[in-house]
Amino acid sequence: MGGYSVDNPTLNRFFSLHYLLPFMIAAVVGLHVWALHVVGQNNPAGVDIKDVEKDSVPFTPHATMKDATGIAAFVMLYAWFVFFIPNFLGDADNYIMANPLQTPPHIVPEWYFLPFYAILRAIPSKLGGVIFMFGAIVMLVILPWLDTSRVRSAVYRPIYKILFWVFIACVIGLGYLGSQPPEGGAVLAARILTTYYFAHFLVILPLLGLFETPKEVPASINDAVLAKHAQSKA
Repeated sequence: MGGYSVDNPTLNRFFSLHYLLPFMIAAVVGLHVWALHVVGQNNPAGVDIKDVEKDSVPFTPHATMKDATGIAAFVMLYAWFVFFIPNFLGDADNYIMANPLQTPPHIVPEWYFLPFYAILRAIPSKLGGVIFMFGAIVMLVILPWLDTSRVRSAVYRPIYKILFWVFIACVIGLGYLGSQPPEGGAVLAARILTTYYFAHFLVILPLLGLFETPKEVPASINDAVLAKHAQSKA
């Protein structure tokens, strides 16, 4: 904090952090482009490429048109929010003039931070809440090393499919609880969902890879696509 209370040094450091984060994001984008060209992109079949001629298609025009369609749809939705309803997802308390002597009774961050905000408030200790909040993000970073299954695609993992949607429901629940006042049953529910959030990564994924029996993975993407077309014709 730079002192015994939140003051100018704290604000200056947070401003510096916000200034540096875009450069960090740009670096991650560069790593993503590198991985895309070296390792290759994923595919709906969930099968690794073995024969480049049979199992792959040129990036342009196939992936280029697919990505362009997705970007166009996103930009239209984004433009709608920016130009017509810019305050729709914001909190009204953000427009109250800052008062160092009084904190708004209930102010929350933007919606995409709400699940992590709920984890922060679910822990009684302030330091513990910060550690768990950043730990929730670290779980996503180390996910490839936590999943012990030899089959990486969920297409051939029936139990993981169910648990994946349970995890999505958990995150949505945390997002809702993050928008609610931290009192009563909301705190208990947030602690339960926080426990499941970390258990999903640290307990369920490592053990599921050892005990789950996945479906048979096709020898190539070509075989998977032909089998899918044969089922649709039948």
